[in-house]
Parts: sequence; C-alpha cells; structure tokens
Amino acid sequence: MGLNDRNKCMLVFCIIGACLVAGGVGLGVNWGLQATHPLPPEIVVKLLKDNGFNKVKLFEADHAALTALANSGIEVMVGIPNDMLASIAGNVQAAINWVNQNVSTFVSRTGVNIRYVAVGNEPLLKNYGDKFTHTAFPALQNIQAALIKAGLAQKVKATIPLNADVYQSDTNLPSGGNFRADIHTLMINIVKFLSNNAAPVVVNIYPFLSLNSDPNFPIDFAFFEGASHPIVDGSLTYNNVFEANYDTLISALEKNGFPNLPVIIGEVGWPTDGAPNANIENARKFNQGLITRILQGKGTPKRRTPPDVYIFSLIDEDAKSVDPGNFERHWGMFYYDGRIKYQLKMGSSRNLVPAKGVKYLAKKWCVMGPQVNPMDPRVSESISYACQFADCTSLGYGSSCGNLDARNNASYVFNMYYQTKNQSAGACNFNNMAITTTTDPSPNGCPFEIMIDVSKTLKDRNLRPSSSAMRLQKGLGVVLFVLAMSLSFGS
Repeated sequence: MGLNDRNKCMLVFCIIGACLVAGGVGLGVNWGLQATHPLPPEIVVKLLKDNGFNKVKLFEADHAALTALANSGIEVMVGIPNDMLASIAGNVQAAINWVNQNVSTFVSRTGVNIRYVAVGNEPLLKNYGDKFTHTAFPALQNIQAALIKAGLAQKVKATIPLNADVYQSDTNLPSGGNFRADIHTLMINIVKFLSNNAAPVVVNIYPFLSLNSDPNFPIDFAFFEGASHPIVDGSLTYNNVFEANYDTLISALEKNGFPNLPVIIGEVGWPTDGAPNANIENARKFNQGLITRILQGKGTPKRRTPPDVYIFSLIDEDAKSVDPGNFERHWGMFYYDGRIKYQLKMGSSRNLVPAKGVKYLAKKWCVMGPQVNPMDPRVSESISYACQFADCTSLGYGSSCGNLDARNNASYVFNMYYQTKNQSAGACNFNNMAITTTTDPSPNGCPFEIMIDVSKTLKDRNLRPSSSAMRLQKGLGVVLFVLAMSLSFGS
C-alpha cells in the first residue's frame, strides 16, 4: 500500500472512531497521587481503559499504581521526584538501584509497558533558581547509564520534563525562540544528550497560567476557537497561545541545531476551581478543543505532525501543594472519586464514562449547629484550624463556593474536615459548635462532599493502597494549607 493510500485509510479509521484516543493518536493523561482519599489503582486503570487513554504519566514510581498497570497495554512514563535528583546525580549505583527496583522489575516480571523515565519535574523552573540546575543533567546521564546496563535503553527512554519557561522569545514571536540565557549552555547539553539517545524533549505548556497571571491577556487566545487578534509571524499565523508557545520551542531547537528532535507535551490542561477563570465551562472548552485537534491529527504551523500529549490531569488531588494557587487541586477531568466533571467527546461515538466500583462513607455531613452565632470568634479559629488539614480551596474568591453566607461557609469547612478524617468520632465537634446530619446540606451550586471509604473499596476489591496514599493517610497533618482567602463571614 502506498503512502497516500495509508493516509486515506488512517483518515477513514479516525472518522469511524476506530483510531480515537486508544489508537496511535498519542493522547495520554497525568495520574497524580496526592489525595487524602485516592481511588484504588485498579479502579483508575479501568477508568483509563474505559475512556480510551493509552498513555499515562506518573510523577513517582508508585508500586501499587505500576502493579495495576501490568499487562494493561497502557504506555507508562514514570517519574523521579526532584528531591531524589541529588542522590541519583551523585552516585550511578543509586541510579542503577532505582532502575532495577522501579523499571526492570515491572517491565520483565509484570509486563508494565514503561516507555519513558521522567527525571525530575520541571527542575529548571526559573522560580527554583539554582536548586536543581547542578543535579538534573547528571541525574539524567546516570539514569541513562542504568537503563543501558539493564538492557532497556532501546525500549525505555530517559528525559527531563521541562517547564515552558526554559525558552523565550526576544521578539515576542515564535520565530524568535531560544533557550533562556542563564541556562542556555545547560539546555544545549541536555538537548544534545536526548538527541544522541533518541529520546524526546518533554515540555509542559499551560495556557491557563498565561491567562491567570496577566489581566490583559486576550481570553480567546487561550483557547482553540480562533482569536480576534492573532499573532502573525512572517508567513505563519497563530490563533492560540498553545501553538505559539510550542513553536517557540521548535524555533529554539532549530536555532541550536536540532530541527527534528521529537517533542512530547508532558502536561497541558485547565482547572475547574480555585480561581476566577478556573471553572467547568472553560475547562470543558479548552480540553475539548485540545482533544479534537489531536483526534484530527492537527499539528502546529511549524510542525504539522501532532505531538504526543498528556492532559493534566485525570483526577483531582486534594492534598497537592497550593503554592502556585488554589486551582492546583482542581485540574482533573474527573472529581477525586472518578465522577465526570464535564462531558467530552472523545471521538465520533465515545464520551467520557465514570469510575466504577467506588464505595463511600456513610451519608452523614457535619454542619454548624443552629444555635451558633456565625460571628462568634471561635468559628473563625475553628475554620483556620480545619483548613490546615482539609481542602478549603473552593471557598476562595471567584471559586465555586466563594459566595456562601457565613453559616454555610463554616459548615462547608466543618464538613470537609469531618470527611477528611473519615467521619471519625470527635471530628464533628469544634467546641460544640457543630453537629452531624443525614440530610444533605449542600447549598445550590456548592456540593458538600462525602469521601471515598478507602478501606471498604480496598477490601471489596482485594486491593492495597498506593504508597502515596499510605503516607498521606498516616500524616494528614503534613497537608498544611493555611487559609489564604477571604471568608465572607459578614455576607
């Protein structure tokens, strides 16, 4: 069959839905594990397969997650956290041990399709300063040496996920792209190393952050439906920031002698809460536009072939750091329990489907007692305490529950703490200001959650929690989030 005939066949397959996400289209998703009540790994893998995702990125080598991925056919990118880079960079034996424990074992013994090792996560981010600049590249070199020693270097590629701030444009046009001056030499060494080992560049691109950080950013330029003021760069026109950002990287690669180096989008997505522009409608609009262009095989003006893309993210993580913003806990296309947030068309005949087999705690909620004055100073103290351990990010300005009155505001916080503590005795007290109820107290548009019963779900499915889940369950007090938002007690 000739090339044109093959292309016609691929087009037909995509039209009838046979190529969708689960084919060679290159659509993946990030699976984060920073949750107080995580979905069991087996349920998550079923969720991935039911929705046609054939690629997944893990931020750490969680053995329960990797075990669940065994013989699933899903391609895996497994990550090494930044806090491990120094030890791996300083000792090749540490890299060998890591590969043996977290790659070789799962590839050879359980049939996990590990294709990439992500060495660090945005370690060259400008905000980190020099914290990881001296360890990221040596760690990459040592992991590569360990993969060679294990006989896996042809199958498994080592790379470094980079934030898009490693490159910039002096002309504010994609064609002016080059690597950041302070890390230019380092980036050339990394890119050359990746090229020599047939490994891709991995970059994270976040149009949401561009919009969120700049009040003058044109909102239509953040999406994929065309812009009222496109960027014209010579003969090329850019209607969205995703393509302009991506092609700035391509220009940087071309300018430094690597015009054909493959690129993977390691993270891209849109959050649904925690900021004024983080809402379900914007997230649906962005992710549907992203998925549609991938299914159509659409690249960018400089690279017509679309890259592999890992959407950020699959499910919400209520224990993530909120240093970048309250939206950090709300990137999921699914809620923490695998319920669908918003529907997406995954092809001509496929929609998203929710997780199956999830068990919940009892239908009980914790609310402020009817006799309590919401203006009592003890209420404010209790809220500040509870939000150190429970997720209160939906209460911030512009967020889904940001307009609650004082009583519902406090009840929301009391309930989140109560649920995070597994509805344990004494968790709904707050100096005798709270009571339990079996009537759903959710105000309109602001659901009061009931958490997953992790122990019952694990028991029913004969599963064990991931290592991340066990660490979080043992030390919820580590999840320190001081309430940095305006709680409208007087409203």
